[in-house]
Amino acid sequence: MTDLTRRGFLALGATATLATAASPASASSTPISASLTSVSASGRRPGAEWFARPRRAVRPMVRWWWPDAHVDPAEIRREIDQLADAGFGGAEIAAVHHSIRDKSVLDPAGHGWGGRAWNAAVEAALDQAAKRGLTIDLTIGPSWPAAVPTITPESEAAVKELAHGAVTVAAGATYAGEVPPPAVEGRPERRLLLVQAARIDPAHSTRDETGLDPGSVRDVTAQVNDGRITWTAPAEGEWVLISYWERGSGQKPESGPHTTPEAYVVDHFSRAGTRAVIDYWESALLTPAIRRLLKRAGGALFEDSIEIESDALPWTPGLLAEFERRRGYSLAPFLPVIVLAEEDQVYAYEAVLTRHARKDYWDTISELFNEHHFTVLRDWAHSLGLELRAQPYGLRTDAIASAAILDVAEGESLGFKNLDDYRCLAGGRDLAGREVLSCEAGAYQGGAYTTTWDKLLRTMGGAYAAGLNQTVLHGFSYASAPGAAWPGFAAFTPYDGKAGYAESWGPRQPTWHHITDISGYFARVHQVLREGAPRADVAVLRQTGYTKTGIGAGWFTASGVPIGWTHQFVTEPLLDLPAARVARGRLAPDGPAYKALFVEGDKFSSGECTMTVAVARRLLEYAGAGLPIVLLGDWSAASVPGVGDNTRLRALVAELLSRPTVRAVAAAADVPAALDALGVRPDVRYATASTLLTARRVAGDVDYYYLCNGKHVENPKPPIASIDHEVTLARTSGDGVPYLLDPWTGRVERAARYTVDDGGIRLRVTLRPGESAIVAIGPPGLFGTRAGRLPHVTATDADVVRYDGRSLVVRASRAGTYTTTLSDGRTITSVIGDVPQPSELSSWRLRVEDWRPGTIPGETAKTIHELLLDRLAPWSDIPDLADVSGVGTYTCEITLNSPAILDLGEITDTCRVRVNGRRLDPVDPLNPVVELGRGDNVIEVEVATPLGNRLRISDPAVYGGLARQPYGLIGPARLLPYLETPLRP
Repeated sequence: MTDLTRRGFLALGATATLATAASPASASSTPISASLTSVSASGRRPGAEWFARPRRAVRPMVRWWWPDAHVDPAEIRREIDQLADAGFGGAEIAAVHHSIRDKSVLDPAGHGWGGRAWNAAVEAALDQAAKRGLTIDLTIGPSWPAAVPTITPESEAAVKELAHGAVTVAAGATYAGEVPPPAVEGRPERRLLLVQAARIDPAHSTRDETGLDPGSVRDVTAQVNDGRITWTAPAEGEWVLISYWERGSGQKPESGPHTTPEAYVVDHFSRAGTRAVIDYWESALLTPAIRRLLKRAGGALFEDSIEIESDALPWTPGLLAEFERRRGYSLAPFLPVIVLAEEDQVYAYEAVLTRHARKDYWDTISELFNEHHFTVLRDWAHSLGLELRAQPYGLRTDAIASAAILDVAEGESLGFKNLDDYRCLAGGRDLAGREVLSCEAGAYQGGAYTTTWDKLLRTMGGAYAAGLNQTVLHGFSYASAPGAAWPGFAAFTPYDGKAGYAESWGPRQPTWHHITDISGYFARVHQVLREGAPRADVAVLRQTGYTKTGIGAGWFTASGVPIGWTHQFVTEPLLDLPAARVARGRLAPDGPAYKALFVEGDKFSSGECTMTVAVARRLLEYAGAGLPIVLLGDWSAASVPGVGDNTRLRALVAELLSRPTVRAVAAAADVPAALDALGVRPDVRYATASTLLTARRVAGDVDYYYLCNGKHVENPKPPIASIDHEVTLARTSGDGVPYLLDPWTGRVERAARYTVDDGGIRLRVTLRPGESAIVAIGPPGLFGTRAGRLPHVTATDADVVRYDGRSLVVRASRAGTYTTTLSDGRTITSVIGDVPQPSELSSWRLRVEDWRPGTIPGETAKTIHELLLDRLAPWSDIPDLADVSGVGTYTCEITLNSPAILDLGEITDTCRVRVNGRRLDPVDPLNPVVELGRGDNVIEVEVATPLGNRLRISDPAVYGGLARQPYGLIGPARLLPYLETPLRP
């Protein structure tokens, strides 16, 4: 089987850069040829250039933070050039300045968001982006949530809340006095919506909620007169008089002021709120020049996560009427169990009724949000030639349905608990036929100027397997701002006076020297993960669609993923999409092509087995069309999720359970047997549990697999270990052969060792923690490779076997006779002569460029240190370098009697390698190995570090709490010699 390691891949073609220069006889690469012509989902079959040089549209983006309009158009143009030269495809402009604690240094009147200076800077950014081929996304308002300066908290368009007040009335007693004011303080202007009385029922009380008798609730609003009420309680029981007040919350965007007058957050559940956003843009931001430039360089409008902050209940005028129209009954009798105080529930009825009423409230809010906000904003963005990108979470709304509405849904590495949070958004994207799932990447709390690319790569690796295919780095700060200290303005550091959120990438960082290697890797991963159509094994039907919860999918998350299964989440609105049909036993056959639908109890509602009547009817339709369906739990007593009658639902569920393609299981452990009985198998299979994570795309007759030794959560316990096992990959084409696509170098080679296994290709996968690999399976000659239809190796006891042009070559690190079996049945023996022993490189010359504050804010001074090392050690252990950050170049000279792998060991943070003055291919920070040719070699390893070690000394008031980090080439750096010989029949 093919050894899918970085080292194994190097043996398959990435070795050529140096081997050719040092020893022409050992050169092993094949020249990259022109693209082939054939058929794929996009009308063409990709050639080598498609992967080696990804198009601009798939390149990573940055979140570009501006301190409002305290920016210079000339500097804006320079920073666009910096991003373009660094290999990025675009930037999202955001007015964010949390690091500026003294807001008096800002000038919101003259340099605020949306003013004349802001628009001039946006025009400069768009114009320069158009010249450089970048796209610019614009955030919908200053900071977040969406807000405009044209409203007040009392405006119809402003965000609203429902506050409540209460007073307890004894049996038979009379309350005469002021209508109970809101228990939670807020804006003084408020409108009384309703007053109710209800009898306290201790039988329904919980630890935190007061129980009420739902049958006792009565409307006593008519007894209010001039702000006072007189009401006598019935003779039995203790009662509570509850008032409900509609008011503006007065929420402002984060870390303002950004405008004059101050902006206020809009009502996200009404057309009036969304209209206020659109009207402000149309009147104040969309200048004729910006409108024109958006057609050349505009990408998307962007809205950050929906962080509506209220201690009371999120509300919108007219909600009572909308609720009754949509749910078929009045919300008023259920208001007591809906209202919040300090974000907590206050009252409760019987548990199931309470849960169902709250579910109906949030379903209504969700529908209003998606219809009145995202749908309207999206359609307006399209009228400008833009897309709408947004993070559709933060409230208990159906983010899965939102992802189907948005052009680009986005998640975040900071707030998402695990990979299932991404899989929620991926389900909406794929059933709606969207292409991109984006991520706000790398915002680590307290990680400013200490975050390594190693850490970010480990974070993102598994997320790509969960459906991501766009990376928006968090972030790239404008160069300067009032009061900003060295190394320049950073939007989120200092944060509350200490090291803030990572990271402020850019030229101020030493690792920016190597940024094109990183951006090239991201672009190639994105390229593959946008090709053709996605595939997932199972759709998990979720009754409640909000995400950023970390709640998984029963057996699939815990047990299925570790043995190869893939899944996504869908909710009821997605089942009404045109793609949500069944053909050939697959749901959404032209998209994710789910092989089965899995339904379990609602994990957000005590695991209750619940679904709507409409969903039950749709599942019956699917079962009749041949889709395998597995239900987990006791569905004989199924209930509708809101308040309603269960009779019709239970009859439909009983009919569903009688269908031959449907299985009901009592426990999660029974799920795999049910899937097997239905003939459902995953696309990717391996025998034992593993941390391998995978994603599949299909373009015509070509399958693309992204493989990563990744993590389900950010800090797994125990930590991820290396993996080494066989994997079987399904293939679309019966004669498809595997190709290895190296996302770091851009090289493509036909895999030389594999077996055909039960309709798929079986390979050996060896990956270090966080490391990734890409395999394509397609017709012979794909990507312009020369191996064509040559036989491949099915077994060998050599270390590595590879194609060298149209020949097979075996490699070994020890002398001996090796046996290789070919796919045509031949067995060939090969002799490898004496191979030098592995050795460690310990003696190095080290030249360090020490970055430190200059004489003016934002200026970097550089001091040179030169040392001779008799062993590798972290800079923190070298007295002259203990608090140094910067760029170090390690040099040594060696003579090799055979080619060798140089394993650099541990490095902090990024590196590049030159041999005899020639730069080698980019180095994967997670597996830093390169190939060396025989002969005399002068090796230079350039290592770039974060700035944390210097900042903890130069700015101890903010960064003094940071621990000193081990920077540099730490090693051990080992030479691993080998010899190769062609296979000669």
